[in-house]
Amino acid sequence: MFKITAAFLLLISVCVKAQEPQLKGGLSSFLTENKIYPPYSLYNCIQGSVSIGFKLNSKGNIYYSAIKKGIGTDLDDEALRLIRMTNGKWIVPLTHDTTTLVIVPVNFSLSGYDCDRKDKKEIALAIKAYKDEEELTNVVINFYRNKEKGNFKQEDEIKILQIKADLGIDDEYLDARVNSGLKKQKQGDMQGACEDFKFVKYMGSDKANDWLLKFCK
Repeated sequence: MFKITAAFLLLISVCVKAQEPQLKGGLSSFLTENKIYPPYSLYNCIQGSVSIGFKLNSKGNIYYSAIKKGIGTDLDDEALRLIRMTNGKWIVPLTHDTTTLVIVPVNFSLSGYDCDRKDKKEIALAIKAYKDEEELTNVVINFYRNKEKGNFKQEDEIKILQIKADLGIDDEYLDARVNSGLKKQKQGDMQGACEDFKFVKYMGSDKANDWLLKFCK
């Protein structure tokens, strides 16, 4: 009787698993092959797991994606980029509710970088510094968004230019973000590409305007 019950439970488990969306070739293999450890977290030995939530339509396309639980550094962006790259590669069963939020953990770990010698307090300070820079970056973005609408003070732009200089956001950096967007576009990550192009625009630059018109209407 026990064997029959165990077999029955195993059958139920297999059936339930089969009803879940599956990535062609396997999600674990895809993440391993495409993961690029982002430079800030690599340099500062920041590791951990980032949870990404996304929704799939019946054709296996991702129509919504967001960071549900992040670390607060460039690991979050890389995890989101990886999941967006799976767009169109999912096998979605007929029984799948397309409004359901699928949550996937993307794990980041380092070996061979002497990270075991890195003090935890140093790592925590590095994460805080990244978040602080993000806040300043958002100040710049909001300024140029308001400027586009004609709602800004000319004298404030002097402060904004200083913040950009402190953050190291210069022409070379913006060119790199444009190139990053173009790479994402070639990978099929249009959402990520347009986010890069919009970032450049809202840093007060016209370097990405042509690409915005072409890909992000």
